[in-house]
Amino acid sequence: MLLVATDLSKSHGLRELFRGVCIGVNTGDRVGFIGPNGAGKSTLLRMLAGLEEPDDGTVRTQRGTVIVYVPQRDDFDAGLTPRAAATAAAMKAASVHGDHHEAEVLGGMILGKLGFPEPRMDEPVERLSGGWKKRLSIACGLCEAGGAPDLLLLDEPTNHLDVEGIRWLEQFLTRPTNDLRAGACVFITHDRTFLQRVATRVVELSRAYPQGTLTVDGNYGEFLRRREEFLESQARAEAALANEVRIDDAWLGRGAQARRTKAKGRIEDSAERREELQAISDRNAAADAGGARVDFTASGRRTRRLVQATGIAKGFEGRTLFRNLDIELGPGDRIGLMGPNGSGKTTLLRVLCDGLAADAGTVRAADPAPRVVILRQQRVDIPPDTLLRDAISPMGDKVDFQGRIMHITAWSRQFLFKDAQLLQAVGQLSGGERARAHIARMMLDPADILVLDEPTNDLDIPTLEVLEEAVDSFPGAVLLVTHDRTMLERLAKTIVVIGAPDASVSVVASLDQALTALERAERSAQERERAARPEPARTTPAVPAPQRKTRLSFKEQRELDGMEAALESAEKAQAAAESKVGDPAVAADHTKMAAACKALETAQAAVAALYARWQELESKRS
Repeated sequence: MLLVATDLSKSHGLRELFRGVCIGVNTGDRVGFIGPNGAGKSTLLRMLAGLEEPDDGTVRTQRGTVIVYVPQRDDFDAGLTPRAAATAAAMKAASVHGDHHEAEVLGGMILGKLGFPEPRMDEPVERLSGGWKKRLSIACGLCEAGGAPDLLLLDEPTNHLDVEGIRWLEQFLTRPTNDLRAGACVFITHDRTFLQRVATRVVELSRAYPQGTLTVDGNYGEFLRRREEFLESQARAEAALANEVRIDDAWLGRGAQARRTKAKGRIEDSAERREELQAISDRNAAADAGGARVDFTASGRRTRRLVQATGIAKGFEGRTLFRNLDIELGPGDRIGLMGPNGSGKTTLLRVLCDGLAADAGTVRAADPAPRVVILRQQRVDIPPDTLLRDAISPMGDKVDFQGRIMHITAWSRQFLFKDAQLLQAVGQLSGGERARAHIARMMLDPADILVLDEPTNDLDIPTLEVLEEAVDSFPGAVLLVTHDRTMLERLAKTIVVIGAPDASVSVVASLDQALTALERAERSAQERERAARPEPARTTPAVPAPQRKTRLSFKEQRELDGMEAALESAEKAQAAAESKVGDPAVAADHTKMAAACKALETAQAAVAALYARWQELESKRS
């Protein structure tokens, strides 16, 4: 076991984030943390990294374990280059022995494997897009461990990454190489496709569960199935317990005369059942809370054609971003834009809806001009020193939403804000809270066209699902820029793919077609880059020395022969532990549930350890 965290608790002021959290990480694990904004996921990850102390509980790691933590925000000094940043990180690696030249070689190698072209390694970091900064943060983390950390901790690694970058990260985590790999990984993400493809275990941090977490072995699809089963079981347990409390109430209501000869223990048991009912009722209420309430206001306009672009092109500094693009936007249209970071997606949005002139072609808008409401990628429409109350209700304490008047406190609660936060500056809010504040402001403005530029950044999964429902039911037109493949697949009826080396544009009807177009553009770019490089001098390859075969010892062979039986026994124990966790009677008793969760964690760790050992023995034998 690389890491074991036991009974972790943390509070900020009077607010308890989580309590009694237990997590174990083995070699080969890829653990995805999910949960609502503010649940404490980033705090928990920092505890695992040893950067923050828990109020209670312990975090233990194997001696010599190399842990690398990549934070959510990518902060680099102005003027620093990717090569310099990677070299400085590599100087911390034990393998370079403090040698600057070796550190520079290691840094350059890792940057190259993460897709950095040679010229980009020497650009100032401030000129990089958010996606390239995220790649650089991951590269620096890997450099610190010589390219092969035992445990890699990633906080929102897919934020700002384009689809190419996300797919690279998926491949790195699931199919590592000898010189670039992570022994195990724990990551926080709200990218559902990434969870589905990468996670071997999903842990949700939420007040909906007895120990504050629900842990499920498997990918996100398996997690959703098991979570539904657990919550249904917990709801049945609440109903059964509520019935027992009603019987207690009837008995206690008969008066002192009837109770005089009754056992004192029954009265005490009744009090305990009430406490248990309150606890399980609170958990079920937390499970039903969901995300922020999102409902965009349409203007009601029925113009058939809102915007029509014909043969448009745009470029900057001698580079053409896109050309010969024809696009028409009307009510009910859902158009997604895809392309690598820096390919011009936001520029295209501005040409279509924000007044930026095209270099060629024409853009015609309906008369009168359609109303456009924009959620910008950088969330800059609200100054950071603005109080939250002024940001989400610019007209005062009353909000007029779709003809209904409500007080600002009721309005803010729809977006999961606490009343005390109304006097907080927007710049002091978390990324998810800032995104919700911008959405709250957008909902007050009637729109013909809804423009969403990277709306998923910093939003939790419940809010993403509500946002998708709101966009899907919006009667006007929608322009959507996102790297969230789940959202694109659900919402986009047409996808425009830009970023090809020749600035050509592909207009397709499905996500699979869009991904194919992106791969085609990526191959074309790689071929151009290879063609531009000078041919390396040819050398005669050295003949590798034959490797001596390794045989299993007698003891190891016996262990391998008995591995299937051991795994069968361990998996039966795990199934029994899972069954106990799903038992309504156990769920109704928080003490029993805590013990059952710990037993399940132990059983899961045993199965994982056996599989890892089996793979080790098979590799040695072959």
